[in-house]
Amino acid sequence: MRMRKKLINLVIGVICLFQINNIPVQAEEYWPEGPQITGESAIVMEASTGTVLYEKNAHLQSYPASITKIMTILLALENSNLDEEVTFSKDAVYKTEGSGIARDVGEVMTMEESLYGLMLESANECAYAIAEHTGKDYEDFIKMMNDKAKELGCKDTHFNNPHGLPDEEHWTSTYDIALISSEALKNDLFRMIVNTKKYTIPPTNKHKENTYLVNHHKMLHPYKGDSQYVYDYCIGGKTGYTSVAGSTLVTFAEKDGMTLICVVMQEQSPNHYLDTRILFDYCFENFQLWNVSDNEKSYHEDMKETKIFENEESFVGLNKEGCVVLPKSIEFTDAVPEIIENNDSKDVIGKIQYTYADRIVGGTDIEVTGAKVTEFSFKEKKEEMKEDVVEEKIVTIDIKYIILGIIGIILLIGVGFGIYHFVDNFYLIKYKLSCRRKRRLDFKDIKIKDKRKKKW
Repeated sequence: MRMRKKLINLVIGVICLFQINNIPVQAEEYWPEGPQITGESAIVMEASTGTVLYEKNAHLQSYPASITKIMTILLALENSNLDEEVTFSKDAVYKTEGSGIARDVGEVMTMEESLYGLMLESANECAYAIAEHTGKDYEDFIKMMNDKAKELGCKDTHFNNPHGLPDEEHWTSTYDIALISSEALKNDLFRMIVNTKKYTIPPTNKHKENTYLVNHHKMLHPYKGDSQYVYDYCIGGKTGYTSVAGSTLVTFAEKDGMTLICVVMQEQSPNHYLDTRILFDYCFENFQLWNVSDNEKSYHEDMKETKIFENEESFVGLNKEGCVVLPKSIEFTDAVPEIIENNDSKDVIGKIQYTYADRIVGGTDIEVTGAKVTEFSFKEKKEEMKEDVVEEKIVTIDIKYIILGIIGIILLIGVGFGIYHFVDNFYLIKYKLSCRRKRRLDFKDIKIKDKRKKKW
């Protein structure tokens, strides 16, 4: 773990140093001028990056009406299953008014059917029943709504019901609704439901006939035959209206790889549709998406320094999904990068975040790639180094030293044998001389004795 942390810190430090030393000299940064609209508050946010492409009074607190239900469906999808049974209580039926699908007390539908009633027909009794079921208690669900809003970074929001009917303690802003919508769009079931034009609820325990639902969002579907507002790139959204909130509208559109969220509030019909189209056209015509991993060349150069021994894979890499949004006349290299370290995840060690024209325009995560850096690798390398050393010693021994060594050994052996034979001969010679001397003495004694005999 210590080795991993040191490597991570080294990577972050190297990248930071590189980026600091290579920040391009910026000319005056260009941002396209936005259009004029009639609504009091509006925003366009790119969903994948969170980049705000257009805003007008985006933090103005207003009554949201039924676009509240985006938070309701988000919490239901996160905390329940589609096949769960939702029972409509007396409060769900009688404490709601306005748009609905005429459910009865004690009626049972699946969560899936309830969610389609919520989003297509904007059924307020469905919102109430979903809240009671998901939160186990109505008041608990309201707390869940406000906790989730805080978690997502909403600062202009206080929810007091799950449907958006008039309430002085119930308000939000276009910016906060865009944040909530961005989170909801990450859920495939949410995308599917809001993109559905028609849906049929089969007979229930209280209704013996089918209940037919139609999406009220006119940019997705020509509700009641009104096709003039249909927008080819629309993938869904949510309508809203009360007398105090006016017309509110959330719309999602996809084109050229961008997913845009447009929120307008305090509008008068049909301007909420007209303003939304104007804002979408402005953004699609003036902005484009850049994939960070494909275009961040300087980062990849830095990553060469993070490879372990001969491993071809870098210890860390860029998430391939991260993007930035820039005006079409601007190059990717015009955006200014900043490294933000992350200590909360073992898989994501940081993020490259880009700014342009004093706006955060996107970025991507720096992730651990899975390249193996273990003690085994180092031990293995150490053994290889030992083998290399042994092989080098054998190769560098000169043959002449071997020959000289052999000759030296032979000489030593010869000298040894010579000394041995010399000693042996020395004693033999000495013995022979001693024997000769003794014989001479014996012979002399014999002569003396012979001479003495003759005298006698």
